[in-house]
Amino acid sequence: MLVPGPASHPLLRCPLVQDQLEPRHPEVLVRGEGSVQGELPHDHEAGAVGEREGLIFVSSEERLGPAGRDDGTRGPLLGAAAALAFACLAAACAPADAPPSARTAGVDTVRILAYNIHHGGGMDSIVDLERIAALIRDVDPDLVALQEIDSVTTRTGGVDQAAELGRLTGLRPMYGRFMPYQGGAYGMALLSRWPVEEVENVRLPDGEEPRTALSAVVRSPATGRRLRLVGIHFYRTTEERMAQARALDEHLAGDTIPTVLAGDFNSLPDSQVMAYLGRSWSIVDKGDDRLTFPSYGPEREIDFVLLRPEDRFQLLESRLLDEPVASDHRPVVVEVALDGGQPR
Repeated sequence: MLVPGPASHPLLRCPLVQDQLEPRHPEVLVRGEGSVQGELPHDHEAGAVGEREGLIFVSSEERLGPAGRDDGTRGPLLGAAAALAFACLAAACAPADAPPSARTAGVDTVRILAYNIHHGGGMDSIVDLERIAALIRDVDPDLVALQEIDSVTTRTGGVDQAAELGRLTGLRPMYGRFMPYQGGAYGMALLSRWPVEEVENVRLPDGEEPRTALSAVVRSPATGRRLRLVGIHFYRTTEERMAQARALDEHLAGDTIPTVLAGDFNSLPDSQVMAYLGRSWSIVDKGDDRLTFPSYGPEREIDFVLLRPEDRFQLLESRLLDEPVASDHRPVVVEVALDGGQPR
């Protein structure tokens, strides 16, 4: 289990250099049969993959290669420990045209938000995406893993929720479908401030409902380091969740990219599922305030952020937000220094 060190509290926020070497509008490359680019049907037929209004949409069968259309207008705001402050300031003050060897010497600090938003439906029975977006903007994350996301369904007024949250937050949205639902789709989303290189919606063993894991490889605009974010929402029985955890772990086996696994595991800390994952992942410790569900009067800890390999990360901060109304889960915020703040 990864816990913050005594000198790891974030002491300053500083912008790193904008990555002038990354293309601003790279082509979206699609791999896999039955893939399409451009306008997607509202029913999101199996095999559909492409972009609509800046949204990367991936069905459970497809993978996107180098992707983007990141406008590069804002680099990540990085929280750093006192021991890392000098390196952070040096990176922030480096010339925009500095060579790659100088740029990779900076510190990559990543703020991650994991949040089951209950399709925007709050405990007050009001669907309010602006309320969710305001929380995201306030956290100011670099990467976001969202669960229970509708795409143009009847119950949420035909709104493409991933695309709308991307618009409201200024982050790059990606959507992974679980299944058709009410004229649209039901699944998960990722949001990224960092340029996106690859997106894959990994089909997991079905339970009572179909499940996937939404994986994105992103690249730091400051140093060029790569990071994988995987969003999950395991469901429902112990047997089904164990099968999903094993399948995902096997899918990621041998991957050398530092990986963050985040979402709603529907599993308690002492469960069979978390014990299995804890053998090869570092489960971020939330501290004393650790209960994530329900949001009002929480009783269980079922939302987590996991890291692998542990020696590629330094944990700076881990906390839960006290937001009892916007969703039925509490948001989890984790901040890490990639590679322990050292050059790759």
